[in-house]
Amino acid sequence: MALETRTLDDWLDRHADAAPLKPVDVALRAFRKPVPPLAWAVLDTLEMVRADAEVQLAALLHLCPKLREEILPILDKNSGLRPLLDGLQAAEQVWSLHAQREGRGNAEGLRRLLLAIIRDLRVVLILLSEQLERLRAAANAPPDEQKALAELTADIHAPLANRLGIWQLKWELEDLAFRYLQPETYQRIARLLDEKRTGRERFIEEAKQKIRSTLAEAGINAQVDGRPKHIFSIWKKMQRKGLDFSELYDIRAIRVLVDDVADCYAALGLVHQLWTPVPSEFDDYIAKPKGNDYRSLHTAVIGPEGRTLEVQIRTHAMHEHAELGVAAHWRYKEGGKGEASFERKVAWMRQLLEQREGDDETTLLAGFNTELLEDRIYLLTPRGEVVDLPQGGTVLDFAYHVHTEVGHRCRGAKVNGRIVPLDYKPASGDRVEIMTNKTGEPRRDWLLASNGFLASGRARDKVRAWFHKLDRARNLQAGKDMLDKELRRVAMMQADLAPVLEKFHMASVEDLQLALALGDMGASQVSRALHDHAQAVLQAQSPTPAKPDKPVARPRPRSVDQSSRFTVEGVGNLLSQIARCCQPVPGDAIVGYLTRGRGVSIHRRNCTSVQRLIAAQPDRELPVNWGQAASSRYEVGIQVRAYDRKWLLKDVTNVIAQAEVNILGISSHLDEARGLADIRVTLKVSDFEQLSQLLAKLDTVPGVQDARRLG
Repeated sequence: MALETRTLDDWLDRHADAAPLKPVDVALRAFRKPVPPLAWAVLDTLEMVRADAEVQLAALLHLCPKLREEILPILDKNSGLRPLLDGLQAAEQVWSLHAQREGRGNAEGLRRLLLAIIRDLRVVLILLSEQLERLRAAANAPPDEQKALAELTADIHAPLANRLGIWQLKWELEDLAFRYLQPETYQRIARLLDEKRTGRERFIEEAKQKIRSTLAEAGINAQVDGRPKHIFSIWKKMQRKGLDFSELYDIRAIRVLVDDVADCYAALGLVHQLWTPVPSEFDDYIAKPKGNDYRSLHTAVIGPEGRTLEVQIRTHAMHEHAELGVAAHWRYKEGGKGEASFERKVAWMRQLLEQREGDDETTLLAGFNTELLEDRIYLLTPRGEVVDLPQGGTVLDFAYHVHTEVGHRCRGAKVNGRIVPLDYKPASGDRVEIMTNKTGEPRRDWLLASNGFLASGRARDKVRAWFHKLDRARNLQAGKDMLDKELRRVAMMQADLAPVLEKFHMASVEDLQLALALGDMGASQVSRALHDHAQAVLQAQSPTPAKPDKPVARPRPRSVDQSSRFTVEGVGNLLSQIARCCQPVPGDAIVGYLTRGRGVSIHRRNCTSVQRLIAAQPDRELPVNWGQAASSRYEVGIQVRAYDRKWLLKDVTNVIAQAEVNILGISSHLDEARGLADIRVTLKVSDFEQLSQLLAKLDTVPGVQDARRLG
């Protein structure tokens, strides 16, 4: 039937029982506008590689826009067609990037980008089939169009077909692309094949008969055929091995198909008995399959008349996989039966396609049945080059991946034309543009994990390396400033640093300051260690009841407030409350002070108010520990000083909201002479750790000079 006379009814009748077609069957049959010949050709190719009806319908809608306009409105939003159509549309982005590139570099990056932005891997089958039909139809196209089509095929489609192992598509994609890219070489090899065709065909027929009769005598049921040799593979082998056409072993080739693996090895032994094998040309891809699960025995022998002959031996199932690759595993997904198995195949296929050239194939196959973890994102430079980063990578990571100096001088970024902060995490397919100063240097707060600027260890190492190059005096001063700022921020300026030095195995405060300056540790670790030490000291000082020699009166109970936020040792039935002057939170070292009429007031250990009171009346001091109230939240005040600008208050409150901290009150005062705004916020936090992280985040807000705890 001529392509022009075919109707959708013909195609629908062949797939009458396919569930994905039933919701749109009526609309498809009602469509009477012409379907492009290319669409029919693609459907035939998809039929050949056993693509299901849903895949074929997606290809039809993609290549027939008028039909797509009628079908899309009636499709269910959860239809399996939507990810297929989205993937086909996303692929157009890769084709346009390929066309924009100068030269043919970074093809691997484009292939990986394609796989990152499509959700349903069956899209790849459609792309390969469509490209093959475009190549077939390009015989009469202008040379520049042929070349552009062939370059795209050689860079993207043929390698994907090779990874998928779909030889029926792979060999023709490679041959046609080779024909348009190197027409003279293609024609020369084609002529050499034609000149020897008659003698080669006679030789192969005789060898086939000999193998067939030998296997039959041994009781092995076998199908013996000549194996076509493709022009691109001949040229590739000539280039790889530096051989002349006449020196190739596999111009004359035979394929033997048997019933099981045991027959494969039995047939191999019989072939080696018939003719002398060439030792260097034996490959056992059954014992050690290729990365795309291709399995077969390959051998070369000195056949009749002293001519070399290649023989491939495999089972019928192996041959089906060799011809169709992973497409042989695709089936309808109706009813959910076998769904887990299907998903494992898809996971394996994505691993397979993302495997870089030269990767260890045995390592890949060892993970055949494991679930795939997506751990990379694929981004575009303004010139269309592909950069891959770890999952969670930021635009600052991107800058350092492009070039170390670009990272050092980075002061801003745009994603898809929109300005974003340096800790912004782009998604696969985003176009990232880095804005730099002519001169610049990295900031030390980029190294703090809590700030979220860098997710890549490689980028952090580049920042550390920059600071390591500075002179010792400059690093010491920077470390001192960072330490003082942190201690001031958490109101611990008078703290003794000896416990911190012991915990982190440092000989002096200078070593601690250098470690902070070089990013080997964060300032928040210092404040955390000081709080932990203070708590440990308080617990050690808590009175422990002596073991009595004889029964004694009822011991003095612990007082536990209703929310179990803290316990007061040795005193029972007393009201307790957090002091307003210093507002301690879990993690702070605390002490109790017995007031007149208001119970026990709980203060931070270094609170100047309680130190003055205890000095005057030491007998009112009570040892206090934090209790079990993990769900409690505590009131605390902070102060933010910043240069006044538009949206300053909005940016500050956004950071607080993102930290999931409640705001109880807020006030601000502007020093117009200095242009400084003083913002005071009363918050409710869960513990010291949350407070410390919030203060560190506030410190990175543009224009903020200082963010600290009050009291």
